Amino acid sequence: MTITVAPRFRGPDESGNGGYVSGRVAAALGPGPVTVTLRVPPPLEQPLTLAPSGDGVRLTSGDAVIAEARKAGDSLPVVEPVPVARARTTAARYGGRHRHPFPHCFVCGTAREPGDGMRLQPGRLDDGRTACVWSVTADLAGRTEIVWAALDCPGGWAAPIEGRPMVLGRMTASVSATPAAGEEVVVMGRLLGHEGRKYLTATTAYGEDGRELGRASATWILLRPGG
Repeated sequence: MTITVAPRFRGPDESGNGGYVSGRVAAALGPGPVTVTLRVPPPLEQPLTLAPSGDGVRLTSGDAVIAEARKAGDSLPVVEPVPVARARTTAARYGGRHRHPFPHCFVCGTAREPGDGMRLQPGRLDDGRTACVWSVTADLAGRTEIVWAALDCPGGWAAPIEGRPMVLGRMTASVSATPAAGEEVVVMGRLLGHEGRKYLTATTAYGEDGRELGRASATWILLRPGG
């Protein structure tokens, strides 16, 4: 099968948002935890081939491998939630307001219009976790790949990425439910550790009624200057 990443779903200006693309790829393996490794930035507006490869699937563009995915057996960490009202107040601490490396990102970009981007603003709590509220629009409701997207950027901002751009390298996620239109979803993020240019984060998304929608762990790669 082929998939094409529309410009709406970009992260950096010239490539797809890592969480969204990972969710599209993971869908080929069905429910349950899936690990997606992004090998190169996913191109926009190009038909990409998604095909079985070993015990998983591979996304390619010609001879170039864009991403690989396989079922994951490891348990995923949980980031405990805060109430919706508390999560909403952290927007005032959102580093992307002033130093966003990718302001047109579908998930957390500050330059996206309401109803176009998700406009998540993961600000930090006093304990270092990030929290934000996703107000679910009708066109994004009920979509597993959008929950993957929501689980992406709040982890990066826990690293944090302001003033030092990072990109998603690998993401393992399990989505157990999707939100309804109009729902206020709380997404939490936490930095688990780092080594060199690699930063490990965890995220969890919660529905308005407190049910868990999904959880993820991710490896972020700090870009070299000029990279």
